[in-house]
Amino acid sequence: MAQYIPFSDEQKLRANEVDLEEFLRQRGEKLISSGREKRMESDHSVTIRGNEWYDHAMDKGGGPVSFVRERYGVTYPEAVSMLLCGNDGKAFPMVKPKEAEEQKLFVVPKPNENMSRVYAYLMKVRGIDKSVISYFARAGTLYEDERYHNCVFLGRDESGKARHAHKRSTNSEGKAFKINVEGSDPRYSFNHMGTNGSLYVFEAPIDMLSYITLHPKNWDESSYVACCGTSSLPVLKMIERLGYVEKVALCLDNDSAGNMASERMRELLSESGIESERLAPTHKDWNDDLRMGKEQKQCKAMSFC
Repeated sequence: MAQYIPFSDEQKLRANEVDLEEFLRQRGEKLISSGREKRMESDHSVTIRGNEWYDHAMDKGGGPVSFVRERYGVTYPEAVSMLLCGNDGKAFPMVKPKEAEEQKLFVVPKPNENMSRVYAYLMKVRGIDKSVISYFARAGTLYEDERYHNCVFLGRDESGKARHAHKRSTNSEGKAFKINVEGSDPRYSFNHMGTNGSLYVFEAPIDMLSYITLHPKNWDESSYVACCGTSSLPVLKMIERLGYVEKVALCLDNDSAGNMASERMRELLSESGIESERLAPTHKDWNDDLRMGKEQKQCKAMSFC
């Protein structure tokens, strides 16, 4: 029988006010900046902000106590005790009081007069076929922004209105800049809607374009969605919009985060009676597969291999 621990209301309140970012750091977890939030390096689907968490793959979240219970598989008393006891006898810091935040309106980045940098980056650096880039450029869902010359991958709703924008720098050197524009609706990320009942799911827009480049035959007959992360929300919205899906291929990255998110998506889809299959790249992601394949072909052509 589990031991009963009579926590006071003050203790319960204190446990749920623990700063989750500091809690995880002190436990050795690495966090990655993602806008105003942090993502767990070990599981990119989980975002942390202050004392709140949200698992985009499972579509649920909450406070510190529920996080510790979910993450470490412990009981309620054990979770509260972990949060109250702190690390090495030192209590975990409390989250700072929230300041009133104004809801950010979604503003689409202003397009540049041409897409020369986007074409150069996606073709020369990423190896994506020009015809694939041109298809989405003509559709108005891929363009170059005027101010910083980033790639902008746009997601539109049923009426054609822009609801989501993901920006990715065209710099081939240094740390890559990629972020969802504030105010974006995560349900409407970058996608293509086909007609044959097949849906392919990716983490990043560039991986989606890479896969299409690798498998060009009648590609436009299938449907594709880039989650711009590992949330299942874009997948569920695509299935709703398509009305009928015969096959879902989970093409997320071939790493721990991608594999975990794929399994969670598979379980979520299964609960809705939708079958899915894991379609993982050989390397870390589909762009790695594309670029390394091209390098091998060039190497063989020059008789270096």
